[in-house]
Amino acid sequence: MNLQWGKVVIGAVFEVIWVMGLKHADSFLTWTGTIIAIIISFYLMIMGGKKLPVGTVYAVFVGLGTAGTVVSEIIFFNEPFKLSKFILIAVLLIGVIGLKIFSTSTKNIETKGGEM
Repeated sequence: MNLQWGKVVIGAVFEVIWVMGLKHADSFLTWTGTIIAIIISFYLMIMGGKKLPVGTVYAVFVGLGTAGTVVSEIIFFNEPFKLSKFILIAVLLIGVIGLKIFSTSTKNIETKGGEM
């Protein structure tokens, strides 16, 4: 189960990369990196969603990606620091962590002779 969440978290890291790439790419190499990051990001999210609740996976993926993008823009691209942004990111991350903690995994039910 933790391996699946690891895929989602790593996918969110690649989401941050491709979102920043969409804004800052200006050459063939940077656009190629952006496209590769998109592919890796969505592949890992889809793989995590095969064994975890899809709604929770998507919320965690987008929440971490959003928080990571805001922080990365401030660190790497001199976006202005605003306390309100960090308060809202903290609220978002509390929600994401809560979803992960309280989500239940769905178990495959094997059927025998058409019975459940």
